[in-house]
Amino acid sequence: MSSNPNQHIDERQWIINIRRTLEEELELSDIEIPVCIFSVPKPLRSSDPDSYTPQEVAIGPYHYWRPELYEMERYKLAAAKRTQRNLHGDIKFQYVVEQLSELEPTIRACYHKFLDVSSETLTWMMAIDASFLLEFLQIYAIKEGKASRRVSSRSMLHILDYAGSKAAHNAILRDMVMLENQIPLFALRKMLEVQYSSSESADEMLEAMLIGFYEELSPFKMMQDTPKIRVSESAHLLDYLYDTIVPKVQLQSQLTGSTDQDNGGAAQKDGFSGDSTFLKKLMNEIWKLLSKLNKRPIRLIQKILLSKPMKLILKLPWKLLSKLPGLSILAQPLQVLMSGGGEEKDPDGESDSNKPPLVEEITIPSVTELLKSQVRFVAAKGNISTISFDSKKAIFRLPIISLDVNTEVILRNLVAYEASNASGPLAFSRYTELMNGIIDSEEDVKILRERGIIFNRLKSDAEVANMWNGMNKSIRLTKVPQIDKVIEDVNKYYNSRWKVKLGKYMRLYVFGSWQFLTLLATILLLLLVMLQAFCSVYNCRKFNLASTFE
Repeated sequence: MSSNPNQHIDERQWIINIRRTLEEELELSDIEIPVCIFSVPKPLRSSDPDSYTPQEVAIGPYHYWRPELYEMERYKLAAAKRTQRNLHGDIKFQYVVEQLSELEPTIRACYHKFLDVSSETLTWMMAIDASFLLEFLQIYAIKEGKASRRVSSRSMLHILDYAGSKAAHNAILRDMVMLENQIPLFALRKMLEVQYSSSESADEMLEAMLIGFYEELSPFKMMQDTPKIRVSESAHLLDYLYDTIVPKVQLQSQLTGSTDQDNGGAAQKDGFSGDSTFLKKLMNEIWKLLSKLNKRPIRLIQKILLSKPMKLILKLPWKLLSKLPGLSILAQPLQVLMSGGGEEKDPDGESDSNKPPLVEEITIPSVTELLKSQVRFVAAKGNISTISFDSKKAIFRLPIISLDVNTEVILRNLVAYEASNASGPLAFSRYTELMNGIIDSEEDVKILRERGIIFNRLKSDAEVANMWNGMNKSIRLTKVPQIDKVIEDVNKYYNSRWKVKLGKYMRLYVFGSWQFLTLLATILLLLLVMLQAFCSVYNCRKFNLASTFE
């Protein structure tokens, strides 16, 4: 018996592959070629495998050998034949393959996974797949009015016949944007250069194709003033979509004013100390409420609050008194009620402003809850850079998004590409988390749809809600200053509403604390006894109680 457990491995072929790889590394040592085509991370794939696995057509080497996708090979070969007929003069398709073979080391460098195929196989694969993609993208160039005169509508009959139904057409579109189903965009450029004999004409045609492809497939509407992305700057179709949706702007690493807010919040956490005590704040809030009323008993209470005995009570050393057993129970509830929350600190007292976000920090009220808090939702045209919240006017601006049968696959693969390729903040993933946070039910979707933020082309609002709620997987949590500032401002505005503060206070310290209820009942009982004793000495009916405190 052989001692080699891997008898199925061709050792000679393995050595050939290693030599070829080392030679390619030497050739590319002076050229920086970033990896741009990845395998989908397992945590994302496990949530919905079908959104990352081609169902109709394989583009590139990752899924090329799957038997269930062989049916589309005859359509791809037909596209290659038509490409050959459109070439100038006596140029054959073999010439296109030879041109791509010069780029073969560069093509390999674009893929994260090791490609265990020969150079000849890879270049033929790129040539055939590029022919198919260009003929399919030609549909959108025709819509843009920039189709080649040599390419007639009949040249695409084979693909239109297959994709004549909208379902088949959408299935191909979904496969074309999957992360593992990409080929380098420079392979498409090279083929167009051979067809047009001009790099400028090739770039112009490819740009028209990509713009039409974006307008057909992107869930976000392109603004007129959006700067055009150069074809040479995009790695593949999915990268072009990502660059158009996610702005290439250097986000600030820190938000302005966070240090001052942190220090102010920390100063208020030291018992009842600070520029103004919590008791004063409580009295101020009570005074605001009472000032709106004009009944006789209320005026009496107003005079009591402004009396000299009450001012004397306010001057007592509450910091020391708060340490007493009874008042210590009241200290924390009063603090929470008056402060409305603040930035939490770890046991060592270190601020969390520079740490990665916690799961709790992604929490944001739903659309329905924000609407009850007088927040207005306004549609903004453009990409995710248009997200903003005006805390003074309570206006929440969100980009317009159109949802159809292709949207979920597009969003998921954009998240997967960002997670694999981005070295900085995951801006688009943060956007999906924001939408996941504010949409909890079909009622939330209905509100956004009525405000013109969501265009729903799915069956129902419930299906849209399920789509967003299902997109809760992320590789890691990162801080995205622009979106995090919006989440922080929304939460701060929502938590500052008295209805919200009172509701949290009642749930936490009234309904959830038997100690507080016992203390409150004791205080009320003492007040009643004091009132009874007072009335036994003075005739409360005839005595003007207000004059006592003046």
